[in-house]
Amino acid sequence: MHNIRLSIRWKILIGYFLIICCLGAAILVVSNRISSLQTEIETMTTRDIEIHNLITTIRYNVVGMESSQRGFVITGNEIYLEPYNSGKAEWEANYNTLFQYIGNDPSSRQNLEEVKITIQNWIKTAAEPTIAMRKANDTQGIIEYFNEDEGKNDIDALRTQLETMRQNEITLTKNHILELKNRNDMLVVSLYFMLIIISVVAFIIVTYVSGTIVKTIKDVVKTITDIASTGGDLSTRIKVNTRDEIKDLADATNSLLDNVNDQYWIQQKVAEIATMNQGVNDMKTLADSFLAKLAPMLGAAYGVFYIREGTGEQQRLVKTASYAASGDTAGRESFRLGEGLIGQAAIDKRTFLLNTAPEHPVSLTSGLGKIEPKSFLVVPFEFEGKVAAVVEFASAESFTSQHLKLLEQIESHFGVAINNVDGRMEVERLLSESQVLTEELQTQTEELQTQSEELQMQQEEMRMTTEHLEEQNLFAEQKTKELEKAKEELENYSEELKRSSQYKSNFLANMSHELRTPLNSILILSQMLAENENKTLTEEEKGYAEVIHTSGNDLLALIDDILDLSKVEAGKVILTMDEVNISEIPQHMQLLFNPVAENKNIAFHARLNADVPSLLYTDGQRLQQILKNLLSNAFKFTEKGSVTLSIQKADPQDVHKYMPAHLDNAVVAISVTDTGIGIPLNKQQLIFEAFQQVDGETNRQYGGTGLGLSICNEFTKLLKGRIILESTPEKGSTFTLFVPSLPNMEKEQLVVLNQEVAASAEPLTEAPITVSAPDVIDYKVTDSADFEDSLFKGKKVLLVEDDSRNVFALVKALENKGIQVAVANNGKQCMQIIERQKDFDLVLMDIMMPIMDGYETMKAIRQDSDTKHTPIIALTAKAMKTDREKCLEAGASDYISKPLNMDQLFSLMRVWLTKQVGN
Repeated sequence: MHNIRLSIRWKILIGYFLIICCLGAAILVVSNRISSLQTEIETMTTRDIEIHNLITTIRYNVVGMESSQRGFVITGNEIYLEPYNSGKAEWEANYNTLFQYIGNDPSSRQNLEEVKITIQNWIKTAAEPTIAMRKANDTQGIIEYFNEDEGKNDIDALRTQLETMRQNEITLTKNHILELKNRNDMLVVSLYFMLIIISVVAFIIVTYVSGTIVKTIKDVVKTITDIASTGGDLSTRIKVNTRDEIKDLADATNSLLDNVNDQYWIQQKVAEIATMNQGVNDMKTLADSFLAKLAPMLGAAYGVFYIREGTGEQQRLVKTASYAASGDTAGRESFRLGEGLIGQAAIDKRTFLLNTAPEHPVSLTSGLGKIEPKSFLVVPFEFEGKVAAVVEFASAESFTSQHLKLLEQIESHFGVAINNVDGRMEVERLLSESQVLTEELQTQTEELQTQSEELQMQQEEMRMTTEHLEEQNLFAEQKTKELEKAKEELENYSEELKRSSQYKSNFLANMSHELRTPLNSILILSQMLAENENKTLTEEEKGYAEVIHTSGNDLLALIDDILDLSKVEAGKVILTMDEVNISEIPQHMQLLFNPVAENKNIAFHARLNADVPSLLYTDGQRLQQILKNLLSNAFKFTEKGSVTLSIQKADPQDVHKYMPAHLDNAVVAISVTDTGIGIPLNKQQLIFEAFQQVDGETNRQYGGTGLGLSICNEFTKLLKGRIILESTPEKGSTFTLFVPSLPNMEKEQLVVLNQEVAASAEPLTEAPITVSAPDVIDYKVTDSADFEDSLFKGKKVLLVEDDSRNVFALVKALENKGIQVAVANNGKQCMQIIERQKDFDLVLMDIMMPIMDGYETMKAIRQDSDTKHTPIIALTAKAMKTDREKCLEAGASDYISKPLNMDQLFSLMRVWLTKQVGN
């Protein structure tokens, strides 16, 4: 603090500043304390809320695990275990987080440990054993366990423990709030106490500042009076302890007295040095004499004399003499120009003074020991503007400005003396330069040799790097070839898969044709026999014919189911998305299934809730096929009671549980409930597999192929929906179909490779078949026999068919209606018959025929102007959607698939013959 200069103005300002600082410190302390209280309040609030949330989350995790465990035990569906498994991991993480918050409280920690033990005990004794029994289908063990239900006690105890913990935490929160209030009151008291302290400190500062100013002025006045009273004694000095304007006045007066004494001393010493230089002819002698004379004048205890030698870049400052040196290594032997303080002093031509030199290698040696120097002085001496020598002094005390002024006076005189001695030593100096140059040349040679060796090493490294890069290039080319080979193999495999898929599609189409062709004649002839129009069959024989006809329809349904299932598995189904009027579904299903219900004496109810949206954007055909199969199964397995079709808006909880991807879409829940035989729990998943039934034994009571539910399940997946089964044996079953509305999907949503679907109508098991043409118009069979006989009687029909069985069956059926039938076995014979006779009212055209198929024949018929407008009904045994389009493009008026339903065929003929009559 004594080295700091403070003016009177600054002292006053500092006094005010200290008072302001005290006020600021007080404000800062109060603000910091308030901020600390606020931080503690926020921390406490966040911590308590987090603890309450964690307690609630652990409770939710355990409840979710219990619900998931019970759901899996009830349904056996592995999807119910997902919440259990996730909850099992999450409660432990939440427990560990909660333990970190309350681990410092022994009571809360003990309660938390009890919760952990309860949960682990429930998992060990209740959850895991029942899940294991359910996976092992140990139904009896599950029933016995739930009769005792030891896990319920653990869950109840857990709820009590968690509630107790929550109440304890609420109590702790209240205690924390009370503690913070007490601390806030203490803060107010501290604030008043600090104001009192600041007032006392401000008074002390003002008193101290004013006192120092007045005391200093009094000391200066007294000293000046003493100097004037002694008769001009300049050895007296003014002493002032403060560092302000008064101190400046005293120092200026003292400096004036010092300058007068210093000038006299310098003049005396310069004269002594000039006398000493006379008669010296050797540089070392000159240096020794100079150091010996000048060192005591400067108070130096150590000195080194450096003379400048050499020319050009080889110029150096070489040590020539030393004063009070200790040992041979005292002082460096030489310096280059610019090297160290010695060399830099020679270049800059200025004096260097170092008053602090810690850990300097030079020490001042005496008989009693060693002393570390405190000050170093480096002085250059010039001759004609060129530095000739540099002298360095070291002292245990600091060099003064008087010493520096003495050296300034000596410099010019001593430079002349050095130049005189240097002239006589030129030869020796040139010899030294030659030796130095030789040493430098040798050093450069060694450096060049080292660089040459390094260059050779770099060339060797480059060669090794090049070889390594070549190896990597070869490896990369080999990998490229392997990748190309693998790509080619994958492409070949892809082509094989495509060919395999095409083979399967062709096989299904051909098998459909080969099965439907003989089945067509079976159905037609059996239907004719069952109708017994000629009354030639007994009731028993008529029953035989009805059995044959029913069996044929069952076989047709089996063929269609296999085709549908194969297309779904092969990914060749197309969805036609459109608006479906939901309000029409109950009426349509009642029209289809009321006869079945009346036949079996079963009540059939169809309900539509008011909250159901009027329109659903989905594939209406697939939706009706699913509902028909579900209702057909319900009637099949229900002997008494009722079957109920219920349509309602899906519950949001069910949508979140079963269809979380459609939370933003409208979802309709369609339930089919029966009071039939029910489905055991262990078979509720099995029945959705192909060829699987509830009574799947060889002595089963109910018929069917077991494909209906499998197709329903696959079609439901295509519609982005889901089927949920709830069933109790001997009480009945409920199949709930969840169907989302998908307005954003394309009208024809391609989930197929080839757009092929079954072209024939789906017959309904154990229900009267209502057949409609594949066109958009439904043709209903009229009950007016008179009108039918008058319409068909005498009409001429050309039947083009290569299968003799179908020819026989169709001819008999048509002739029974009074129709005149002409038969052609292929397209070529058809054209020959038409050339001879062009007055046919209608043509029935088979598609697959030898020599000339149906497509070519229809095109040829349409090219003839006489038969251009003759109605042509195409008959085909293929079940592909593209067949109908090909037929219409080739010139067919309408289309019907085999096996033929005679009612449908007569309905089509009636429509086209009526149009023909109208024309």
